[in-house]
Amino acid sequence: MIGAVVEHIIAACDGASKGNPGPAGWGWVIADERGEPARWEAGPLGTATNNVAELTALERLLSTVDPAAVLEIRMDSQYAMKAVTTWLPGWKRKGWKTAAGKPVANQGLVVRIDELLAGRTVEFRYVPAHQVDGDRLNDFADRAASQAALTQQPAGSGHGSPPPPASPDAVRTSSPGRAARSGGGSARTAAGSGGDTAGGPARTLKAKFPGRCRCGRSYAAGEPIAKNADGWGHPDCR
Repeated sequence: MIGAVVEHIIAACDGASKGNPGPAGWGWVIADERGEPARWEAGPLGTATNNVAELTALERLLSTVDPAAVLEIRMDSQYAMKAVTTWLPGWKRKGWKTAAGKPVANQGLVVRIDELLAGRTVEFRYVPAHQVDGDRLNDFADRAASQAALTQQPAGSGHGSPPPPASPDAVRTSSPGRAARSGGGSARTAAGSGGDTAGGPARTLKAKFPGRCRCGRSYAAGEPIAKNADGWGHPDCR
């Protein structure tokens, strides 16, 4: 149609897995004209990996947005972005095999996303995760996915759900009226071997395997972790 106005949508999506693999969830959010979170949705995945959760979040977002709209997607997953932009053409040429000749992981999700991307205008924008004063849409999607992973319940504006809660770090580092999340390089205090009661110091040990804390940030093997109501994570996130 001559003179038709093409809608420009800015959105973000993210996935979370508490254990990788572990309880997982996905989330997406669409901004209003001011760039603030307006419409969002999140859902559970049972037990899944971070990569499955990230790809599912992207697939659900693309399935929701009008294909005629110009879409900007903000993501903190290098894997999901490269899978559907950089690596996908080569995988298709090789019959869905990697450069090493192995089957492409999560092929069903990648194929579905490829179908959803056909004939539409999409710009992928990488944004670092868990940054103080970072991208608000990505932070929202991250928290929505983490909440869905922990509760294994669907949520969203269509369900009449309140916004996903801020992480413990976001509450501590924010200025009045604004939530911000501390970056992965922030100092963490390893608690002593005292009691493990609420409000007291947490008994810590070194993680044998990498994982993801209830706050949404990951921890590395060898890093101090403590038991919390949802499993294991950073001692200061109890």
